[in-house]
Amino acid sequence: MNAVTSPAAAHRRARWAFGRSREFGSFRRRGRDLRRVGTFAAIGVVSTLAYVALYSFLRPFMDAAPANVVALVATAIGNTAANRRFTFAVRGRAGMARDQVAGLVALGAALLLTSASIAALGFVAPSAPHTIEVVILVAANAAATLVRFLVLRIALDRSRPRGPRTAQPGHLTPDRLLERTVR
Repeated sequence: MNAVTSPAAAHRRARWAFGRSREFGSFRRRGRDLRRVGTFAAIGVVSTLAYVALYSFLRPFMDAAPANVVALVATAIGNTAANRRFTFAVRGRAGMARDQVAGLVALGAALLLTSASIAALGFVAPSAPHTIEVVILVAANAAATLVRFLVLRIALDRSRPRGPRTAQPGHLTPDRLLERTVR
């Protein structure tokens, strides 16, 4: 037996290939996570711009707190739906209600942070200009975005199986073997 076909050489090649596949799997996971963060950030930027536009439109007609609530609620529903579809690649109606509840939990955190920011600004500088209000609210929304990502990641990732679903082999008969090769 030569060194190339010996069982020891085959074992070494298999160990090397297994180690390489784990490394590539790690790169794929890292790439998937980076893609998720990038997609989440892009959706967050669009949602924040919509929030700022709606808040700025509503602010002359109502106080800061109600304008904040209306703008956040209006943008949170679309944000959750977009993140569900594009960031976490969840499609279909299965689990949609649970996912929207997770979005509402994230909305509650955002409302808490932004309302506290508005209250603190009103206490520190009661006659602050509108631009300062918007800057403070965008900063509070940035903090709320971290909470939203964690809540949605927990709700949307952990409840679903990872990777493609595969059938369990079961008892293999000639008919089932033929069926598998035909597909």
